[in-house]
Amino acid sequence: MKNITLGFCFFFTFLSFGQVSLNKAHDGIIEEYLTNCAEKHNYNIEMSEWQTCLDEGLKKDSTVAYLWQEKAMPYFKCKKYEVGMPYLDKAVMYNKQEWLPYRGFIKCIFAKTYQDAIKDFEECIKLYGNSYVMDHSYNFYIALCYLQLNEYNKAEKLLDDYVNDIYKNRDHLEHPTAYFYQGIAKYELKKWDEAIAIFDKALKIYPEFSDVKFYKAICWFKQGKPKEEFMALVNNAKEDASKGFSINEDNTVYETYPYQRKFIKQ
Repeated sequence: MKNITLGFCFFFTFLSFGQVSLNKAHDGIIEEYLTNCAEKHNYNIEMSEWQTCLDEGLKKDSTVAYLWQEKAMPYFKCKKYEVGMPYLDKAVMYNKQEWLPYRGFIKCIFAKTYQDAIKDFEECIKLYGNSYVMDHSYNFYIALCYLQLNEYNKAEKLLDDYVNDIYKNRDHLEHPTAYFYQGIAKYELKKWDEAIAIFDKALKIYPEFSDVKFYKAICWFKQGKPKEEFMALVNNAKEDASKGFSINEDNTVYETYPYQRKFIKQ
C-alpha cells in the first residue's frame, strides 16, 4: 500500500561530496547528544532532559539541522505548535531540502495552518519536484489544505491526478486514504454517484474503513435512500470505528486528519 516511506525523525541526506567531512562531524554530534543522551529519556515525561541534551549538542554546532528538528518534534506531538515551529524553522534554514517538506506536513496535519502549508509545498515542488513526504506526494497535502479551505475544485483536480498517478505509474497500486480524499472532494462538490463509486474502491481495499462508510451513508441520504439503509451504514461505521478502524496513517496517533470522524458514544 505504501510505496515511499520517510521516517518521522530519523532520515537525513548527504547532499554532496564537499559536505562529507561536515556531515561526519554532524554525525558525531548527533550520536553523542541525540542517540546517547536525548534518546535515553522519554520526552513525554522528561521533556526538559530531552531538550537539554539537544541544546548541548547545538552549543557544539548550531547548524546541525537534525537536532533542531528533534527539538521541535515532541512539541508537535503534544500540540504545542507555536513552541515547536521556531525550532523547525531552524532545521529548514540549515537543510531546506530535507526539512521543508516535513514542515509543510506539520503545518497541514498538526498545526493546521493551511495557507502556510501550501506555500511550503509549492516551494518544495518548485525546487525539488512533486516528491513524497510521510507516504504521500506534496500535491496530496496541498489538496488536503484546499479541502480545509473550501476550495473543492482545486482539491478535486489534485486528488484525481494523484490517484491516477498512483495507479498508472506505480504498478497499479491503490491507496484507500487517497481514494477517501478523492471521494471527499466529489462529496463536497455534490457529485454523489462519483463519490460513492470512489468510496467503494476504498472499501474494496479496506472493508472496515469507518470514515468512508460514514460519508458514503451521507451520499445515500442526499440521494434520497430510505432512512433505514443509510442509518444501517452509519451504525456499521460506528461499530468499525469503535474497533479502531479509521484513517490508516501513522500520525493519526497524534492528530485528527481532515474529515476523520470521531464518533461520540451515546
